[in-house]
Amino acid sequence: MAWPSVWSVMRVAIPVLSVVGLLSLRLVGASQDSGSVIPAESRPCVDCHAFEFMQRALQDLKKTAYNLDTRTETLLLRAEKRGLCDCFHAVH
Repeated sequence: MAWPSVWSVMRVAIPVLSVVGLLSLRLVGASQDSGSVIPAESRPCVDCHAFEFMQRALQDLKKTAYNLDTRTETLLLRAEKRGLCDCFHAVH
């Protein structure tokens, strides 16, 4: 099994998380400029939002890693099968 290294996953995850964070900040700033004020009691804390976002991002990364692992196994099995078929035809 060929798992992607932590660095290769983080190299993709960090820019994606940064872009999403910047976009969400822009949306929050736009809603506050319009004059709508949400009481602090009804807003979830920032840490809760960050935690939920990171959970979803981690689930997406796990799915991607699983898909890559499955594709790699499929390609390796095809290559082994092709190699065995070539050997079989060469012997007979």
